[in-house]
Amino acid sequence: MNKALLNEEVEEFLRKNLNTTPAELALRRSPFPDISSSELAQQLTGLQKAEKKLPTWFKQARIYYPEKLNLEQTSSETTAKYKASLLKGDTLIDLTGGMGVDDYYFAENFKEVIHCELNRELSEIAAHNFKQLGRKNIFFRNEDSIAVLKDSDQSFDSIYVDPARRDDAGGKVFKLADCLPNVPENIDLLFSKSAAILIKTSPLLDLQAGISELKFVAEIHIIAVNNEVKELLWMLKKDDTSATKIKTRNFTKTGLEEFEGIFKKTASEINYSLPKNFIYEPNAAIMKSGLFEEVTHQTQTSKLHPNSHLYTSEMEINFPGRKFKLNDIQEYKPGILKKKFKGIKGNITVRNFPESVEILRKKLKIKDGGKNYLFFTTNTKNEKIVLFCEKC
Repeated sequence: MNKALLNEEVEEFLRKNLNTTPAELALRRSPFPDISSSELAQQLTGLQKAEKKLPTWFKQARIYYPEKLNLEQTSSETTAKYKASLLKGDTLIDLTGGMGVDDYYFAENFKEVIHCELNRELSEIAAHNFKQLGRKNIFFRNEDSIAVLKDSDQSFDSIYVDPARRDDAGGKVFKLADCLPNVPENIDLLFSKSAAILIKTSPLLDLQAGISELKFVAEIHIIAVNNEVKELLWMLKKDDTSATKIKTRNFTKTGLEEFEGIFKKTASEINYSLPKNFIYEPNAAIMKSGLFEEVTHQTQTSKLHPNSHLYTSEMEINFPGRKFKLNDIQEYKPGILKKKFKGIKGNITVRNFPESVEILRKKLKIKDGGKNYLFFTTNTKNEKIVLFCEKC
């Protein structure tokens, strides 16, 4: 850490240059003798990212921001608050502390939080920031967290881990066994120290693959923000052999969309139908969950096709996703549709359809935007159709 970056005049400079690109700042000569242009650029990057992702950090004076990769990998305040709501007790150990955003909120529900971090500078940065933010019940270990567990006689109410998802060459990895620390390899050690383990993983991890690699997966939480899946949370409970619950959460600008079901390897019976008065598109968290059959049962809707993942009903209902009023249905005949679409704008969605949005726009001369929502899909008769809708 270069503590000169914490001076008041440096912070004033950075905030005055908040709309400057970090790359541009890095090319300028630094106005501060003890600070390089690249160091200023790093702090500006952090400040810019924190404005939306970490508003508590952004508002606080004398916050020190780590490298860009650490900022990208850290949780947002939205997802960190949600994680903290899942756990409580006296002691929690975070095996991969990083910037510490999750620990900031865990500390509200635990008497003591232990932040383990291999990177010395990152550990120092987190400790400094928590001092500025007034968190006094977080303690720091600049050590290998697995070694800490092996050498300790202490048990914990909860263990939290966000395994690093990059290999030695900086490439991304997705299997849990390829991450650091290797949770599957050390799962028995973790359960010897706590009966409750919470793991954060990439949203790209396959649910069945994760269940196969781990033990006692009680719940999988799929967290989306504004319809983009940000992370998967795996709640492991020692000796729990019940069916794994899938809990989807989509945090939107207007509220929270929640949906839950049981993870199933095989599909159950489901209702299919031709399009009715209303069309529904599940949010991204549900799309990741695979709970497509459960959606029809809980919402009393029908699917248009096994692979289309669009739902329909006669009457408008509450639905965890986007809702549309169906105005027209057309068979997919490009020659006829090209005339119908002439001069109109449309928001195109493709579901179980052989052509991409880009190809359809070019072929049918449809401009982007407007109030029309066009779904190119396949119905239960395996016919290619276009649904003309307006948003509810």
